[in-house]
Amino acid sequence: REPGRRSLGRLGVEVRLGAAVTDCSCEGVRLGSAFVPARTIVWAAGVMASPAGRWLGAETDRVGRVKVRADLSVPGHPDVFVIGDTAAVAASDGSMLPGVAPVAKQQGQYIARALVARSKGQTLGAFRYRDYGLLATIGRSRAVAQLGGLHISGFLAWVLWSVAHIYFLIGFRNRFIVALNWAWSYITFQR
Repeated sequence: REPGRRSLGRLGVEVRLGAAVTDCSCEGVRLGSAFVPARTIVWAAGVMASPAGRWLGAETDRVGRVKVRADLSVPGHPDVFVIGDTAAVAASDGSMLPGVAPVAKQQGQYIARALVARSKGQTLGAFRYRDYGLLATIGRSRAVAQLGGLHISGFLAWVLWSVAHIYFLIGFRNRFIVALNWAWSYITFQR
């Protein structure tokens, strides 16, 4: 978290954590009794879960995610699976898995294997998420990366972020075109 905050600070961004926003206007933001004048406001408070829990009549957590079983099925409905940011799934350490694409992709692959196994009269063990790390870009030549206990920030993290995103594109042609476009944008200082 700290490398990201430092990088944002160098870009002129003021980061405030744990402060309740009580009002926003075209003049700025009110944090309790304090007022912060601002022309641009970026709200990073998260997203609301899908209403799937209500549709299914299933138990949900406090933010609306469906509480699923270890095989990602809805309790009482073994043929209904919920994945991604709509599912409340605990990691092996008891923490809740984040609603991000890598989690959803692994859950989708798990469900595909589970359905194939069921068609053969077999069952799979519980879903287990494998954390390959987190990457986030902050701006030109700036990113943060967390790979296990390793934390990287700055240009090296940005290169890692770029390579990872190009690597996961489908097909050599797509990878080549995106890499070429990104290189041109970087060299010419375009967005």
